[in-house]
Amino acid sequence: MNSLEDFLRPTQKQLFKRLVKKFKGKTLISKGNFILVKGEAPVMLVSHLDTVHEQHVRDICTSADKNILMSPQGIGGDDRCGVFALCKIYRLSKIKPWLLFCCDEEIGGLGAKQFCLAHQQHQLPKELDDIKFIIELDRKGSRDAVYYHCDNPDFEACISGKGFKTAQGSFSDISLIAPELGIAAVNLSCGYYAAHTRHEHINRAELNDTICKVVDIISNATQLPRFEYVECIQSVEPRKFVYRDESVSLPRKVPTNLRDIYKFLLDFYSANELESFRAEFGDQILWQIYNDEIAPFYPY
Repeated sequence: MNSLEDFLRPTQKQLFKRLVKKFKGKTLISKGNFILVKGEAPVMLVSHLDTVHEQHVRDICTSADKNILMSPQGIGGDDRCGVFALCKIYRLSKIKPWLLFCCDEEIGGLGAKQFCLAHQQHQLPKELDDIKFIIELDRKGSRDAVYYHCDNPDFEACISGKGFKTAQGSFSDISLIAPELGIAAVNLSCGYYAAHTRHEHINRAELNDTICKVVDIISNATQLPRFEYVECIQSVEPRKFVYRDESVSLPRKVPTNLRDIYKFLLDFYSANELESFRAEFGDQILWQIYNDEIAPFYPY
């Protein structure tokens, strides 16, 4: 597996097996949950293997210059772009970073939860204690940096210095992993757009630009301090939202003031996904999901 296309076509199970083979002798594996690839650099990179699309990619359409990729099955850039990026960054880095490939992020971060459980049960390498920061490649666009509930100004300044702009996000695997390890983490753009829709597409040049920036960050990691995870409580202000389709049935416990936004999100997420997010982060996560993932493409 070398080209981006090689990472787009396999199912999650197929990709899991191929990565185990690719990094044979360097991995700690929790079958069906995560693959941890041992490194030497004090940085851990994270991505997830699953996508939201029910069909696996068969047909890939490209622009005339081969830069934009789409698929009628849904291209799955979220987060196959990240998986590809991790493998390429590993190959390009003189001092290899740690890699963590998680399963089932899209249904509540199940692989990341198992990784956290393994850490709590002291089943992971002690060398992880030397990690200085975590970078996830699981974000739309070209320059976004999302920290979720991690509030470390020094770390944010370090990442901003590489050309990334602080943005808001709803959830990714580092939302669980960073507080568990006590290490600051960021989720960076990796060139995909319109995630969770059939209009999803990948900008190959933007993905490669992020890859180069992360390689540079890793090359200087030994000179950087360890960035601690600092918890930040964020509030999300509700926005007025009108949805008129009264035929959509909802779970009984959806608050009245969130029923319209919940109905709208059902066009992009399954009810199981939304309920998983609510159970983990509370009701206001619905507005964060809309503002972060849907509003830029489908404003009301």
